[in-house]
Amino acid sequence: MNQHNLNESSQHKRNFVLFTIAIFASFAIFGIADNIRGTVIPRIQAEFLLSELHLGLMLAINSSGYLIGCLITASIAKRIGIKYCHVLGLLLIAIAGVCIFFSQSFIMVVASLFLLNFAFGIMEIAVGVIAAKTFTENTGTMMNLAHFAFGAGAVFAPLISTSIMAAQFGDLVSSWRYVYLIALSFALIPMIPVLIGRLQKSDNAKKKTGVMLMLKKPSVWLVLLVLFFGVTAENGIASWFVTYLESAYAFPSDRAATFLTLYFVAFTVARLIIGPFIDRFGFINSLIVATAFSGVMITLGVVFGEGGAPLIILAGIGIAPIFPTVMAVIAKLFSDTIELAMTAIMTMIGIMTIPSNLMIGGIIRQARVSFTASYGQDGVAMAFSAGFLIFGTSCFIACIFTLVLRQRQKKAGKLV
Repeated sequence: MNQHNLNESSQHKRNFVLFTIAIFASFAIFGIADNIRGTVIPRIQAEFLLSELHLGLMLAINSSGYLIGCLITASIAKRIGIKYCHVLGLLLIAIAGVCIFFSQSFIMVVASLFLLNFAFGIMEIAVGVIAAKTFTENTGTMMNLAHFAFGAGAVFAPLISTSIMAAQFGDLVSSWRYVYLIALSFALIPMIPVLIGRLQKSDNAKKKTGVMLMLKKPSVWLVLLVLFFGVTAENGIASWFVTYLESAYAFPSDRAATFLTLYFVAFTVARLIIGPFIDRFGFINSLIVATAFSGVMITLGVVFGEGGAPLIILAGIGIAPIFPTVMAVIAKLFSDTIELAMTAIMTMIGIMTIPSNLMIGGIIRQARVSFTASYGQDGVAMAFSAGFLIFGTSCFIACIFTLVLRQRQKKAGKLV
């Protein structure tokens, strides 16, 4: 091997290490930033006297920020490159933490969370594309390990939140603001390896395929729908589990936060252990098992009432591999148009998430009004149970679309 090849090989390994560190660190920050809301939402609700419909509206507005972030990432990437989109997303996450800290009204909180989710939209596509370009071998294992970092961040998110709020910086009412200020500042750390590393340039600019043409492909829509319903369940439990336990079954806040932490422990351990088996069993086959298992656990958890809460924790085992495995499917099925496929799918996810968040909040609110009128305090538990059944149903729907995708790809001889 000549000197040129040695230098090229050394540079490739260096870039692989730098971007692997950046991807794992970014997912960890993402996991913390995206999941501290589970313990913070009840405090925001109490401070501003919000109903569940208000919370659903807040989450829907947050989703619109995510959507806009997804929509403009392709345009930004054409100008500054996908690597600097990653840097921009991290920087905006840190800025959002400062904005949340100084927000003194509900409108300002919503606007700041909108900015945070806007940053998430940019990050989602940027990190996904960079991961697909970096992990070209053992894709299923590496994608699940990378998203294991997200789960690890999610595990620590409730602990970080409750610890900071328990420390009572400032006063008790405003202590949740310090959670965002401190936790989101960590987003500055992964910027260092991203800026140092060199990413292989994409050939997508040479192709005539556009986002709208990508959305005309049935396989893109099937993958999109599997991901959407899987994400609905994942985000729904992260957002509503603490509120569900506190409001429906009068769990103390620390005990409810512990249950959310245990959910993310199951979620994280699953991504760490299951990844290698997914490469062997097949991406689509693994999705069928994961979505079905999650649907069963969530449904049984709701049916068994307060005693079923541990089953919802176990649902994290099935939910955990859905997102990274779908990312692996995208990387394999659309390897020649990865940036366009990722942009099209994540943009549509953003569009569909807005009404779904509003719908979930509305269903819980309306069910609470109706059930409490008929059953008193017991109606509160029934209302949140109705909301949680949506997440179980979402998993079953994701399973159905995965079965359709499997049949289609098997017929085409492209089963992954």
